[in-house]
Amino acid sequence: MAQLWSDKKRTIFGLPLSFTRYTLTEEKFIKKSGILSTDEEEIRLYRIRDVSLHQTLGQRLFKVGTIHICSSDISAPELDVVSVKDPRTVKDLISDVVENVRNEKRVGVNEFMTEGSDFHDLMN
Repeated sequence: MAQLWSDKKRTIFGLPLSFTRYTLTEEKFIKKSGILSTDEEEIRLYRIRDVSLHQTLGQRLFKVGTIHICSSDISAPELDVVSVKDPRTVKDLISDVVENVRNEKRVGVNEFMTEGSDFHDLMN
């Protein structure tokens, strides 16, 4: 499985002084954190529903940002990719790879309707 992107969580002044690493492969998004005891979370790309970007003023000054991933994964329905370098490019890469994986696997995404709405409401 080829690695498409990898970076560490950036701390003060945008420096990668952290024990959290993010990796994007052709099939998964992986977050590894810790040094003595470690945690690893992974989300299959076809399960990702939405990708958004948030940047504080401080993050914009140091050209980092936080990417928020929403998925249909039961163990990790939401994942924040905190303070990564060049976040807009990374967000676009994740979105493109997710779309490609969905097309390859022929997986569709069901949009959720709010309670009380029906098809007729959506058409008006």
